[in-house]
Amino acid sequence: MSQKIGVVVFPGSNCEMDAMEAFSDLGASPRLLWHADRDIGGVDAVVIPGGFAHGDYLRPGAIARFSPAMEAIIDFAHNGGPVLGICNGFQVLTEAGLLPGALQKNAGLKFLCKEVELRVETTNSVLTNMAYEGQTLRIPINHFEGNFTCTDETLTKLQSNGQIILTYTENPNGSIANIAAICNAQRNVVGLMPHPERACHALLGSTDGRTLLESFIQGAHANV
Repeated sequence: MSQKIGVVVFPGSNCEMDAMEAFSDLGASPRLLWHADRDIGGVDAVVIPGGFAHGDYLRPGAIARFSPAMEAIIDFAHNGGPVLGICNGFQVLTEAGLLPGALQKNAGLKFLCKEVELRVETTNSVLTNMAYEGQTLRIPINHFEGNFTCTDETLTKLQSNGQIILTYTENPNGSIANIAAICNAQRNVVGLMPHPERACHALLGSTDGRTLLESFIQGAHANV
């Protein structure tokens, strides 16, 4: 039986169908979850996709964090359920307190849309369990506020706990410690700025995103 992957839709989300297609192509059973619903429908994993939830008013993710669906997602995550936030979804997860740190405007104050190279720092996460440490992946980015920042104390914890799971080989946005993705201490919640769902077909230039999404599907399987 294929894993049920819930993809949350907020007003302003624009990458939900990309995620749906990628997960479906990989054999999962994705379904859309509306932000105003308090029930996430017994899914095996949750994806918060990219876009501009609620127009990114106040700051990215600040309003989305209070959507009714987030209450259920927070409970789901606290009970070990796999949760993935991609780009704007990463911002929502930090606002919701499911991940530490924050995302601020890119260094140079420029919107970035290009392919970058990532290094897998650990395979001990719901997003990298099918990769290998030191593996390089080519994945596109598409963001203006993807510059990850945190306190020195938080950075030390992330480093000592192995919670930095992907780094940029050449930092495009000013993120502290070249961070492209982190996970929570329990390894089941991950946020990343690059878009693996846009790197699943050779015609788009890279299929390296499949490794990450297949890992996430495996994490969903383990949660059943």
